[in-house]
Amino acid sequence: MEIKAIAGDIVKIETGAVIVNFFEDSGQPEGDAAAVDTAMDGAISRLIKQGDIKGKLNEITLLHCVGKLPSAHVVVVGLGKKPKLTLDKVRGAVGEVCRYLRQKSIDRIATGLLGAGVNGFKTGDAVQAITEGAMLGLYTFRKHMTKKENNHTEVKEFAIVGRDKASMARAVNRGKIIAEAVNWTRDLVNEPSNFMTPAAMAEAARKIAGDYGFKIEVLEKQQMASLGMGALLGVAQGSQQSPRFIILTYKGKKSNTVDMALVGKGITFDSGGIDIKPQEGMHEMKGDMAGGASVLAALTAIARLKAPFNVTALVPATENMPGGSAQKPGDVVTAMNGKTIEVLNTDAEGRLILADALSYARKLEAKAIIDVATLTGACRAALGTICTGAFTNNQAFIDKLIAAGNEVGELMWQFPMFEEYDEQIKSDVADIKNLGGKFAGAITAAKFLAEFIDNTPWVHLDIAGTSDTDKDKGYQVKGATGVPVRALVNLVLKMSKE
Repeated sequence: MEIKAIAGDIVKIETGAVIVNFFEDSGQPEGDAAAVDTAMDGAISRLIKQGDIKGKLNEITLLHCVGKLPSAHVVVVGLGKKPKLTLDKVRGAVGEVCRYLRQKSIDRIATGLLGAGVNGFKTGDAVQAITEGAMLGLYTFRKHMTKKENNHTEVKEFAIVGRDKASMARAVNRGKIIAEAVNWTRDLVNEPSNFMTPAAMAEAARKIAGDYGFKIEVLEKQQMASLGMGALLGVAQGSQQSPRFIILTYKGKKSNTVDMALVGKGITFDSGGIDIKPQEGMHEMKGDMAGGASVLAALTAIARLKAPFNVTALVPATENMPGGSAQKPGDVVTAMNGKTIEVLNTDAEGRLILADALSYARKLEAKAIIDVATLTGACRAALGTICTGAFTNNQAFIDKLIAAGNEVGELMWQFPMFEEYDEQIKSDVADIKNLGGKFAGAITAAKFLAEFIDNTPWVHLDIAGTSDTDKDKGYQVKGATGVPVRALVNLVLKMSKE
């Protein structure tokens, strides 16, 4: 799909459909909608008066232009109540409308500057949100389908119409870069695990390294052993697929320091190991590498946006399988930092591979660390699918990340990390154990990870509830969501300006 900025008048654009907006608390069309209404001899006003257009969020009304505009159709999309409008609601409304028009086999779309000027939103921010909404909302994963979907029309052109073409084009470019990173994440996470193996994940990293000039190193099993990564290798030993440890480095400034390490869990399939999962929902465990995919993707956007910041992405990639050589409940493994771990449950494997990855980040002397993982069902139980769980040892750092997430619509909620929870991961036979008991499972998992951080400012993001969705809604499409790529990119851009 070609996305472009056009300087012009929405009523003069020749296309398949033009999009204008209407607010729930407005009595009449405003801005572009008013101009279209005049050209359409008051058609929109009449529908508003009749109660057929109410302006509720994501309400879609399609009108045929019948020669009164160069465009074949007009779509009026509701943006809800004006005081409650956010850029994320704009993003979501655009995603909904684009999918609706695709179902109508309309392949050329133009839109006005939805939301610009409302609640202080700058034109560039609105244009970026519109771009992201279109690209994210129209995402599909059809790689393994041999039969074409009936009436499946790909949108070929999406034009954003305003006055300042140059500044709009810059905003379109920003939106495209970020949306492409999110959709790349979705592609990896949606891929079946027989295609997305640890080796394939490493190859995907090599591909983006070549495309964007990253330094890349991929450690094999022998190198992991020499570094003492016993926790990662313990998880990997039950699988016939060899593990990989991916190190991808972006240098945005002339310094050898690592300003931030992004660590992502890369379990390409999680059977649970010897403590095997129930059959129901096990197919979804191909997505247990969503954290790893997201940190790799975030790096691509950070590089393309030329952030003056040095960022390293670290992904321990392996399967967790119940093979004859698999680790067993009660085994003790030694992590890279020398700490011993009693493995009480082989299905609590994510924290084991992250233990070695976080230890490696500490070895790099990263100034700050964020890890991203589909880590615990407990977090999903606590927060559902609305927001990501966040845990930290540094309040100022997590405040920045949560604010960055709020700005782009990737919501996070901070959990407590009181010392009293440490008691739950104490082991009788090793330094710590990988299971904290029945209660506070998301917190005790985070407390386990904190054992490998020392005093480095650190945030752990548990995306177990937000990494995928079971339905199309707004700019999210059923399957992988790409969370938290946009929040990570926004944070790095903001911190690089500091």
